[in-house]
Formats: sequence, structure tokens, C-alpha cells
Amino acid sequence: MASSVAMIWVSCLLLLAAAWQGAAAAPRLTVGYYKKKCPAAEDIVKAVVGKALFQNPGLGAGIIRMAFHDCFVQGCDASVLLDPTAANPRPEKLSPPNFPSLRGFELIDEAKAALERYCPGVVSCADVIAFAARDSAFFLSSYRINYDIPSGRFDGSVSLETEALRFLPPPFFNLSQLVNSFKAKNMNEDDLVVLSGAHSIGVSHCSSFTDRLPPNPSNMNVALSALLQTKCPLAPNFTNDPTVVQDIVTPDLMDNQYYKNLRKRNVLFRSDAELLASSLTSRKVLQNALFPEVWERKFARAMVKMSAIEIKTATNGEIRKNCRIVNK
Repeated sequence: MASSVAMIWVSCLLLLAAAWQGAAAAPRLTVGYYKKKCPAAEDIVKAVVGKALFQNPGLGAGIIRMAFHDCFVQGCDASVLLDPTAANPRPEKLSPPNFPSLRGFELIDEAKAALERYCPGVVSCADVIAFAARDSAFFLSSYRINYDIPSGRFDGSVSLETEALRFLPPPFFNLSQLVNSFKAKNMNEDDLVVLSGAHSIGVSHCSSFTDRLPPNPSNMNVALSALLQTKCPLAPNFTNDPTVVQDIVTPDLMDNQYYKNLRKRNVLFRSDAELLASSLTSRKVLQNALFPEVWERKFARAMVKMSAIEIKTATNGEIRKNCRIVNK
């Protein structure tokens, strides 16, 4: 009897030790992570973002999209920023989902350079993206979307074109494919609908939605379809692929207009239109269309949730000095 009790105690202690080690090894993000290490870090990024968006609001849409494209591939580790090298000529940024449409790299460079002057080697490029995306939403929403973003991420060293193709949902996905791609990253249907609201700002290349223009079948609003046909070639290619605004009503304001447009079928992508393909997602679209404050709060929560996907630690990451290359 005594030996059995002893064995149970030993087993319990081993389980507790394993749990403690797992918790200790787990990445932990905290609000105000740089308060002592680099007190002005978030203010520096916000100042750079604010200046850039004052001159070109579209860059903010690019930065929010960059955060999504970074986090869904290799986790939120700034792998999307890495330039091609002789050893890796095809990184994420050259993958079709990112090239040539992804914007904002120079803005991140500017913010990182300012941080390196103030506190060299402290703030990760992954955190710069997270801060810049939060600040972009703040400025583009006329200061309505504002939230604390936990930080303490490390930068990754792996960036592969093939992984961007594998994990980033393309604009022609149907609802089931979209839901599955989000669930693969521990994101749910509500996150899908809420984050799609970022399509209320920015532009899109015609090649991303011409599959929904005549002679192809589509449920796009006839008036929008006619307008787009005057702006897009029948067969866009790399040298002839114009851009159009994603939201024809409030193109430079991040608001819930996207959901009103969606209910009128005034959206570009099949992946947008597919949000009306189920009663569950349709209800969420309606709620976001009717209650802007609800969508704003949910968008903030979804961005924080997304920013914690597959975080790197000091054991498998680094703090890059230059966001475009790994440290020597």
C-alpha cells in the first residue's frame, strides 16, 4: 500500500515538473514588454506610421495585410520581410500572394531604423509589424480602433515561397476552404468574418477578381461589375494589371461599410461573397453591418489573437538588426 502511494506521488511530481517546464518554455507575450528595455518603442513606431499614412493612407491597408500574411506563414515572426538570397532565392515576399501586391516594406524599414538608433538590438521586426498594424487601424479608423498589443516576439529565419502558397487563403476560396485555413491557425468563423472587414480599405489588382467578371458567372452587383469592366482588362497580366479600390463608398476609411457593401453584393472577391454562403457567417455579417462599435471591438480582439500565432522564442528566433536579412 505504501509503495503504491509513493508511486502515485512520484507520478504526480513528474507530471507537475513536465507541466512547469512546458509553461516555462511557452512563449509569453505581454503588454508593455518594452517599457524598461526600450520605453519609447511603441511611440516611435506610431510616429513613423502616422507620418506615412498622412501622405499615403493606402500604406496602412498594406501593413494590416502584411500582418495577416506574416502570421499565417511560419507564425508572427517577420519572415515575410526577408529578402531573397543566394541560398534562398524564393522567400515568402516573392510568392504570388505577396508579389507584387504586398506593400509597406519601406515603412517597416523606417520604423526599425528609428528603433535601432534609440535602442539597438532590442525590438524585433515581428513586434514592429504588430505595432504598425495596430497603429494603421487606429489612424485609418479615425482613431476608433485602438487596442493594446502584447509584444515580446522574436524574428524567424525561415521564409519559403511554397509556404505562403500553402497557408494564405487566395481570393477564389469558397467558404469551407476559408474556414479550414483559419482553423489551421486556431482562428474561427467569427475571426474570419471580422478580419475580412479590413477589405474596407486599400486596393486590389484586377487579376484577383476578374474571375467574377463577364463572361464568367458571378453574383456581383451588376452596377459594380459594369464599373469594374471599365477599369480592368479582360485578361490582366504582370505588365497590365491595374488596381481598384476595395470599398467604393469609403475607400480610405476603415469602417464597417465593407459589410454593408457585402450585403448588397458590392465586393470584389469570391472569398468576400462567400461570407454569405452560410446562415452562421451571414448573421455575423449582418451584426457587423448594423453595429459598427461591435465590429471595431471584435476586430481589435481578432488582431490580438492573430498576433499570437506560432510565436518564436529566444531558442528558435532572434532580434534582427535589419528586418530584410537574418543576423550573421
